[in-house]
Amino acid sequence: MRIVSASPVVDGSAGPVNAPVLGWATEPRPSAAEGEVLVDVVGAGVNPADLLQVRGLYPPPPGAPAWPGLEVSGRVRAVGAGVDGWAPGDPVVALLAGGGYAEQVVVPAGQLLPAPRGVELLAAAALPEALCTAWSNLVDVGRLAPGQTVLVHGGSGGVGHVALQLALALGARVVTTAGGADRCAQVAALAPDAAASGDLVVVDHRSEDFVARVRDATGGAGADVVLDVVGAAYLDRNVDALATGGRLVVIGLQKGRRAEVDLGALLTKRASVHGTTLRSRPAVEKAAIVAAVRAHAWPLVDDGVVRAVVHATVPLGEAGRAHAMLGDGGVFGKIVLDVAGGSRD
Repeated sequence: MRIVSASPVVDGSAGPVNAPVLGWATEPRPSAAEGEVLVDVVGAGVNPADLLQVRGLYPPPPGAPAWPGLEVSGRVRAVGAGVDGWAPGDPVVALLAGGGYAEQVVVPAGQLLPAPRGVELLAAAALPEALCTAWSNLVDVGRLAPGQTVLVHGGSGGVGHVALQLALALGARVVTTAGGADRCAQVAALAPDAAASGDLVVVDHRSEDFVARVRDATGGAGADVVLDVVGAAYLDRNVDALATGGRLVVIGLQKGRRAEVDLGALLTKRASVHGTTLRSRPAVEKAAIVAAVRAHAWPLVDDGVVRAVVHATVPLGEAGRAHAMLGDGGVFGKIVLDVAGGSRD
C-alpha cells in the first residue's frame, strides 16, 4: 500500500516565494524502525523554511524526506523496537527534519510530545517547531533568566508570537516588533496584562526606533537577549540594543546574510553573537531539546499560558495556497495544513 504526500514539482525556475508550484506524489508506506514511531498525520505546520525548500534554497538534511514539513500532529499508528512510553492511538505532536506534508510520518521517539490538553489536535501542529525553537534559543543559547529583558523581532510571526509568550512566562520583560498598528495591537492582545503593566512593549518597526524603545524600557541598560529573524539588515542595531554581557541570537535571514559588525561595540559590551538552526541538528540534540520543552514549557501550553495562534487551516491538497499566504506577509501566527480532513479530536 502506498500513501500520498505533497512534494514540490519543479517548473524550471525557483519562482517568487509567493508563487510556489506544488503537486502530488506517491511514496511507499513508511514503517517504524528501532527507536522510531509511525504517526498518522492530522495536521502539518507551515513554516518559512518550507517555502525556501520549495524554491530550492533550503535542501533537507541527509536522510530526511524530499518534501517539506517540519512539524505535525497526529496519532501513533505503530512503534518500533525499543520504544517505550508510546502506544498506538496516542495523540501526539512531533518535531521533524522534513516530510510532514504527508499522510504518515516516521519520527524518532525522542522527538515526540504528547498532544497538549485543551488544544484541538489539528491546531496542535502549530506548536512543536515554534516552541522548540523558542526554548532552545532563549534558554539554551540566550541564557534568558527571570528579570532580564529580551527583544523578540517578529512578534506576530510563527516563532516570535510563541517566543514572547514563553519569555513572559519565564519571568522576563519583552520588547517585540511588529509591522503596523493593527498587528501591534494583535501582539499586545496575546498578553494584555503584561502589555498593561509594561512587561510587554510592542514596537511598530515601520514608524518607531526599536533601539530607543529598548533603552526606554530598560532605563538605558539594553536587552540581555535579542532573538532575531531578520538577519543582516538589523545586525548593527541589534548590537546597539544589547546590554553589557548581552547575547544576540540570530535564527533567520529574512533581510540578508551579510553585514559588517562593529567589533569594538561587542568588546566594549562584552557581548556575543550566536547563529543557530534547529532542523539540521543531530537527533540526540533534538531529543534533548524536546525533553526540556516537555519538562518545562509543555505544562505552560497545557495550562493555556502559552498558545499558538492558527491564522488559517488549509487542506493538504492546497499546500501551494498556504505557501502563497505565508509568502504574502499577512499571516499572524501559523498556518496549519489539514491532512486528515476533519479527524481532529
